[in-house]
Amino acid sequence: MNILFMGPPGAGKGTQAEAIVNEFGIPHVSTGDAFRLAIKQGTPVGLKAKEYIDQGLLVPDDVTVGIVRERLQQSDCEKGFLLDGFPRTLSQAEALEELLGEMNRKLTHVINLKVDRNKLLARLTGRRICKSCGSTYHVIFNPPKQEGVCDKCGGELYQRSDDNEESVGTRLDEYINKTAPLLQFYESKGLLTEIDGEQEIDTVTKKIVSLLRG
Repeated sequence: MNILFMGPPGAGKGTQAEAIVNEFGIPHVSTGDAFRLAIKQGTPVGLKAKEYIDQGLLVPDDVTVGIVRERLQQSDCEKGFLLDGFPRTLSQAEALEELLGEMNRKLTHVINLKVDRNKLLARLTGRRICKSCGSTYHVIFNPPKQEGVCDKCGGELYQRSDDNEESVGTRLDEYINKTAPLLQFYESKGLLTEIDGEQEIDTVTKKIVSLLRG
């Protein structure tokens, strides 16, 4: 079971990924985590990525693909994985396909969470994140028990500086424009399933689990 999760910022990918990981016992492979791990371990490709990051430059595709390769080759991915945050472009999707082919593997499902743009704006501008453990809350949809305090670790909650309406709108438009060709790419291969991410969290989870068990 090799899954790719897609969906705009605020669609609930992180919440659903956590549920799927718990249900099926496969690792959640986010590119952000993979980068941090490679840099922490000091792997050659991790050190190369650090050079670009330290200069404030975008990490080139070949380095990103190298990091994803390292992560997917680790033992916890043998029974499958849930990939999130990569690919972001058509060229990256083609590189991922080539990489998986070299590993005698292939994607089994591409799941895209669909949410209306205006609803995403409301979700993202109300988001609050724990400074200590990174847990995510929402002032309306998922508030902490105590305002400003993380339920899990007691850390302080904050709002990202780019979680204002103008910045969020720009991010959403950029995501939509970049990923439209990706969705077409996976749809043409018969891998894409689109799920309404505006439903209750548990309903979305049940639909994804049903799809994966099917």
